[in-house]
Amino acid sequence: MTSAVRTDLLDGLREDLGLRRIENGMARLNEYWRGFSQFDPDEPEAAALLCYVAQWVDAGWKTIDVVVEGLSAFPKGYRSRLRLSDFIHVLMAEGVVWVHDEHVDKALANFGQILALKHETTDLRLIALAHFWSSRCHRKSGEYDNALFHAAEGYRYASDAGMEPMAAAMRVAESWLLFQKGRTKDALKLLSEADAVLSLTDDFITRGNIQSSYGRMYRREGRYDLALRHFSQAIVEYSQRDPEHRNLARSLANMGYVERLLALQLRKRIDADAAQRRKAEPDLRREYEAIREQALAHLDRASEIYNIHGQNRGAGTVCVNRGHLHLDSGDLDNATAEAKHAYTLGEAKNDYILMARAKLLECMVENNKLEEEIEDPAWVAHLALEAGRESVELAKRTENRRLQARALIWHGLTICNTSPGTADAARDLCEQAGALLKNEVQDHIWEDLQTLKSKVVRAGNMDATLQAWSQGVVGERTFQQLTEDFADLIIPKIWDHEGRKVARVAKRLSISPKKVRRVLARLGLHGA
Repeated sequence: MTSAVRTDLLDGLREDLGLRRIENGMARLNEYWRGFSQFDPDEPEAAALLCYVAQWVDAGWKTIDVVVEGLSAFPKGYRSRLRLSDFIHVLMAEGVVWVHDEHVDKALANFGQILALKHETTDLRLIALAHFWSSRCHRKSGEYDNALFHAAEGYRYASDAGMEPMAAAMRVAESWLLFQKGRTKDALKLLSEADAVLSLTDDFITRGNIQSSYGRMYRREGRYDLALRHFSQAIVEYSQRDPEHRNLARSLANMGYVERLLALQLRKRIDADAAQRRKAEPDLRREYEAIREQALAHLDRASEIYNIHGQNRGAGTVCVNRGHLHLDSGDLDNATAEAKHAYTLGEAKNDYILMARAKLLECMVENNKLEEEIEDPAWVAHLALEAGRESVELAKRTENRRLQARALIWHGLTICNTSPGTADAARDLCEQAGALLKNEVQDHIWEDLQTLKSKVVRAGNMDATLQAWSQGVVGERTFQQLTEDFADLIIPKIWDHEGRKVARVAKRLSISPKKVRRVLARLGLHGA
């Protein structure tokens, strides 16, 4: 291939990538690959071509092996003889391989070098890509502030290059990060803007990512049917590019997670129906079992795809989700096995998010053993406390607020279940978790927090608390928080004294029955 032809090919690939003309770019590469399937480092533009081939592999063309083989033409010793621009392109291609292999720290080192040398290149798309890949790495590590910065910078450089569709793809990443930081309204706005641009392209992977993001946002709001609809649409989008794409597996895993939450809701209805001898119980139980089976099927399919791609994070997430399903059904041995396998997968890649989730599941299993009085109570209590403590430590190495909150809640619940006399420690964990979940929707994590609050109130020493307040020792609590704490202390006591009659408590304290019910419900007491 002549130098002029290679330059035309490279320019076309850059343009197609920036405008997200995926079929067009892949057709160019397929035509080139039929005649030239190797990289000659001495040929002009060979390094740049390898760099953009790596981007096209990420977009769905062939496999990462193509990039790995191409990099073999640029060994470490040879790179010192490369022109600076060629060196930058080789770093980018290698960084993509590191991300694929889940070596996030090594990938960040490569992208950091590129950004340090960004003034040595005029290719704004390349700089945008370096920021975009940096954002992906930081997000995988749970470093959301850094990830958000790089996503925004990637968008800026792609826009400056006149590549609106590429910029829109980077907006999708920025949207998800804003959502993780609690800025849901801003996240939905960016996602909608990106959707409007990319719906006109054949970038099915990013279009699938948009649908997946909608699904996860609706899942957080407890709108499970709508979440499942978007995950299903994401699978349709991904399948148009590759029926075994790793992102498709992620949507299957998310569907399994949502189906588990739906199954838990049904189980609560079954328990209520059984208590009231409702005739609908058998129908609900069949529906419950069907949803569980569907969730397990989706997780099994996701596991198959993740194993094809060798993705530890995805495979570990499937293990955790499957472990929760086993825990829900009382299969504690399999739940423990899934938790340990997930931890091993996370540990191999220093994936603190996955490791924290695995330890959290392990903590929940051990607490279940305590409730069921399975095995030696002293040893089980030790295991539960250790798993809870480790999950908190691991979660705090990320910026995932909900993960941190869940770990704190379950560490606190474990303390209440194993060491009732140490209510202060559990109360401190409860307050930390409450601060992290402030303004969050009232989902299953929020319900766990209310359970912990109830246990803390029951275990606490009211006299000591009131004495501390009288001396002005209120910690970081606001007046509103103090008011709520006082209500949590006093209303359950009066409720007991008044024969557990809400109306009597309301009359005694001159407050509305609604206020009484709200406090009791928050503490898990109303209707007990």
